[in-house]
Amino acid sequence: MSKAKLLFDLILYVNSVRRFTAQDVAHEFHISIRTAHRYLMELSEMGIPLYTEPGRNGGYRILDNRVLPPIFFNENEAYAIFFAFQSLKYYKSLPFEIDMQSVYRKLYAYLPPDTRNKIDHLDSVLSFWNKNRGLSSPFLKEIIEAALENYVLDIQYQSKHKNTNREIAPIGVYVYDGCWYMPTVDLSCNEIRVFRLDRILKLKNTEKKYNTGIHLDTWLETQMTQEPREPIHIYAELTREGIRKCISQPWLEPHVQIKNENHGCVELYIDKSELAYVSDFFLQLGTNAKVIKPQKVIDYIRKQLQDTMRHYSS
Repeated sequence: MSKAKLLFDLILYVNSVRRFTAQDVAHEFHISIRTAHRYLMELSEMGIPLYTEPGRNGGYRILDNRVLPPIFFNENEAYAIFFAFQSLKYYKSLPFEIDMQSVYRKLYAYLPPDTRNKIDHLDSVLSFWNKNRGLSSPFLKEIIEAALENYVLDIQYQSKHKNTNREIAPIGVYVYDGCWYMPTVDLSCNEIRVFRLDRILKLKNTEKKYNTGIHLDTWLETQMTQEPREPIHIYAELTREGIRKCISQPWLEPHVQIKNENHGCVELYIDKSELAYVSDFFLQLGTNAKVIKPQKVIDYIRKQLQDTMRHYSS
C-alpha cells in the first residue's frame, strides 16, 4: 500500500473510532508501532485534531472538531460547489459558524489552473443575489441543534407591541427573502407559530424533550395548499403596474387575472389572521390597485391613510 493511500485510510480510521492507541493502528494497518507513531504525527501536522493522552492506559483521541478526509471532485462538481457559495454569501448569519472564505480558499487551492480561470470568470457573470441584510440571527446554530435533538427552548421574542417569553419546540428553520424563520410548536397553546430568528432576544435550552412529529419540508408544502380556517374573500382591480407588482409576489401570482395589457384583477381567499398584512400590501400599491371587497380591507386602508394625513398635518 502506498503511503498516500495509507494516510487516507488512516484519516477514515481515526474519524470512525475516535479513541485508539498506536498499537491499534499498527495492528489495523500491519505496520510497526514506530511507523504508526510517525504517521499519526504526520496527520497531526496536516491539521487532524489529535490529542495525546499520557499514562499507562493512554493513547490518542480525536477532538470533536474532526477534519474530513480528502474528497475528489470532477470539474462539474467543483462548479456546483462554487455556485453554492454564491447562494450563501449574502447572508450575515449561517449555521455552525461557517467560515466561508476559509472553505472557499481550501477548495480553490486544489483546483487546476484552467478550472480556476473558469471559476474566476463564472464568479464575475453569475450571482445568486439576495438583499444583503444587516439582521443577525445569533441563535441559528442552537435552534438547528434543538430541532435535530427534539429539545424544548425557552425564548424571549420581540413581538409587535412587547417582548414575550415563550416555551417552544422548533420544527426547523428556513430562509426567505434574506431572513431566517423558525416554524415551531408553541407549547403554551399547542399551535404552530412562525418566528423570525433575528427577533429572538434570548434563548435557553430547557433540556426537556418534545417530538413535534412534523417534517419541515412537509410543513412548508402544506402552507402552500392549506385552506384558510377563517376565510375572507379578496377582490381587487389592478392597473398595468398593479399587475406587474402582484405577479412579483409568490403568494399572489397564481391569483392574478389579466384582462388586457392595461387592466386585470386579483381574487383569492385569505385567512382572517392575514387581513392586516394583505391590507398593508394593497395600501402600498396606491392607485395601482383598488380593493372592491371586503369592506374590512377598504376600511383598514382608509384608516391608515387618515392616520397618515393627521400625522403629517400636525
